[in-house]
Amino acid sequence: MDRFTHLLMQWYAINKRDLPWRGLTDPYLIWISEIILQQTRVEQGIDYYEQFIQRFPNVQALALAEEDEVLKYWQGLGYYSRARNMHAGARYIMEHYNGIFPQQYRDILRIKGVGTYTAAAIASMAYNMPYAAIDGNVYRVLSRIYNIDTPIDSHEGKTLFAELAQQVLDTRHAGTFNQAMMDFGSLQCKPASPLCNTCPMSDICLAYKNHTCHTLPVKEKKVHIKKRFLYYLCVTNQQYIYLQKRKTDDIWAGLYEFPLIESDTPLLWEHIMEHPYFTQALQHCQFSLLHTSPVYKHQLTHQLITGQFFYLDIQAGAPHWPANVLTVHQDQLYSYPVSRLMEMGLARMP
Repeated sequence: MDRFTHLLMQWYAINKRDLPWRGLTDPYLIWISEIILQQTRVEQGIDYYEQFIQRFPNVQALALAEEDEVLKYWQGLGYYSRARNMHAGARYIMEHYNGIFPQQYRDILRIKGVGTYTAAAIASMAYNMPYAAIDGNVYRVLSRIYNIDTPIDSHEGKTLFAELAQQVLDTRHAGTFNQAMMDFGSLQCKPASPLCNTCPMSDICLAYKNHTCHTLPVKEKKVHIKKRFLYYLCVTNQQYIYLQKRKTDDIWAGLYEFPLIESDTPLLWEHIMEHPYFTQALQHCQFSLLHTSPVYKHQLTHQLITGQFFYLDIQAGAPHWPANVLTVHQDQLYSYPVSRLMEMGLARMP
């Protein structure tokens, strides 16, 4: 066994985290945990995992649920395409595998939203198949141990690290090894402040010897951030309020929100009132502006969202919204799945 592999397994035996999905071999539960942990801190993911599997304990329960309910259980985790893909994946498993989770790596890869990392994690942890699961932790650990400055987001880098991860994999205990890599990257070989002084790998870590830990791993591509300005109209009309469902080709698809005006540049209230969407909807109404929320910044992977909420109350007349806007009784408002930004807007309601 490679010395790195031996040291890693020793470290894991002492330092592994006590997580609710550890030690499980149920591929469905492993799948749920892995999808939740994408783009989510472990501490936050635990509560969501436990609530999710309590409501959806198996493939059939998830497949039979309505999408709105699945998204409501996901609310607050962000990156909602993960939940939509899981829901579609459960229905796919029901249709093609009679509700039995597939047992071959290539078949697991066919599930919507499952990439090579997740497929390897499920195959190794549920079935102990010898597939190395490569995520950001693995790229970081391997790049530092072997002092590799090949960009991890290049074709060459992806190929190199995939081969290296497979070489160091403990094929007898593949699932345990993959979990050890994740924990080691999260707890010891951290992104910004690796604990090098207490690391059992320090005598074999080439980056530590060459003082390059802080520069690894290397990425060659810079992420382009798109700026969007969203101005929400929270309009109350006696006991009713108005919502719309976001489209499937945009962020927060399938979630609900107040009607809004989007702009490429910041707008003031005066600009909002003059906007054609606003005048068309409220031109025959008498209303008052109750108050305005602070300006919220919401960072996504490729987008910076600036959001603000305007709270209006109609005293007379009826608004003329587009056909996609729903009239909702205020008692039912909190039953709809919404984004984190909308949660902040709801918290400011009069």
